[in-house]
Amino acid sequence: MGLHTKFHSPTTGYRGTTPKEGMKTMAIEETENTGPLKGLRVIEMGTLLAGPFCGQLLADFGAEIIKVEPPNQGDPMRVWGREKAHGQSLWWPVVARNKKSVTLNLREDEGQAIARDLIGKADFVLENFRPGTMERWNLSYEELSKINPGLIMIRVSGYGQTGPYSKRAGFGAVGESMGGLRYVCGDPSTPPSRMGISIGDSLAATFACIGALTALHHKNQTGEGQVVDSAIYEAVLNMMESLVTEYDKGGYVRERTGAILPNVAPSNVYPTKDEQFILIAANQDTVFKRLCDAMGQPELAQDEKYATHIARGAAQKELDDLISAWTESIDSTKLEELMEDFGIPSGRIYTPAEMLEDAHFKAREAIVSTMHPTFGELKMQNVAPKLSKTPGNIRRPGPELGQHNKEIYSEVLAMTPEQISELESRGII
Repeated sequence: MGLHTKFHSPTTGYRGTTPKEGMKTMAIEETENTGPLKGLRVIEMGTLLAGPFCGQLLADFGAEIIKVEPPNQGDPMRVWGREKAHGQSLWWPVVARNKKSVTLNLREDEGQAIARDLIGKADFVLENFRPGTMERWNLSYEELSKINPGLIMIRVSGYGQTGPYSKRAGFGAVGESMGGLRYVCGDPSTPPSRMGISIGDSLAATFACIGALTALHHKNQTGEGQVVDSAIYEAVLNMMESLVTEYDKGGYVRERTGAILPNVAPSNVYPTKDEQFILIAANQDTVFKRLCDAMGQPELAQDEKYATHIARGAAQKELDDLISAWTESIDSTKLEELMEDFGIPSGRIYTPAEMLEDAHFKAREAIVSTMHPTFGELKMQNVAPKLSKTPGNIRRPGPELGQHNKEIYSEVLAMTPEQISELESRGII
């Protein structure tokens, strides 16, 4: 059995009929938590993506994520991205999957006191506000660690918690720019481009997750908590290979190069007879020889212009033109078969349509279905990486705002129904 969510009904997944237009929510049954982080509690206070994606990663592997959101407002991600119906985001069910939502006004002293109570019973607190915000809310690490000495505080920000830029507003796009990614993205004839996803935020969140689990290992050995400080620009910088070192020692500045990496050839997208594009990566000597055999031109591998990695890099455009002339004479399906037969790394340029139909995606359950109380069946990317003994799983889509107020406040903080109602009436929760 894969990692699909189990449902009460074998046909619709709902405890009833498929939702109709105007119907708000219907109850769905959650999958059992199989993740290795089960038993760990995270208080997530971040918004948008840089913090919440870290929470998603931890939740995917079983951690209990209690997401704290402003009453009557919630995380802006609830309305970001494409909408299908009811004014709800189709991004929110993914980034908030497996999480629990409570509402809490952190700008009020009473709300801050409740937050401290929650954090006192947690393993992690996760936030991605501008540095200084948590301190203004009396939620600094110094204060929180007095309550919970083993607490691990995960902090994601544009520039980090220290340094002259630390207090600046820092969205992912700015971190991508300062970290070096934007300068090398795009065609050399155009200004720097962005990627079609929020890669800076996601990278900072991923590094934050690595830091959190590293800090957890230290805590398990010593009992000590600590702060994990993940800056967006540094997360991007750490993905920039030898960019800084090349400049430091050789004065070389990488420039925008479009679809290629300079001096790495052949490795490009090539057109086919049926007007498709196939990516072929045959830059290694032995792989290039196999490509020449597939082309019916084995002599190219012996030609001094193409025989070595350095030579092919120097003749990159000429070689790409030569390969393109050959691929344009072959249908994409036949070209794919040839590449597979000769052991040459290749692949189509996928959109979601191809992903949903691909046999390999299906075999590995890279995309799975889960049920949403409003949208019905939703397809989304599965948990990665796969663990052989303790895999993560998708147990529920993103929650409704405050959906778990009663559960968390009564079970974790032992509040009575009357106390919860009174706090709600005053806008504290």
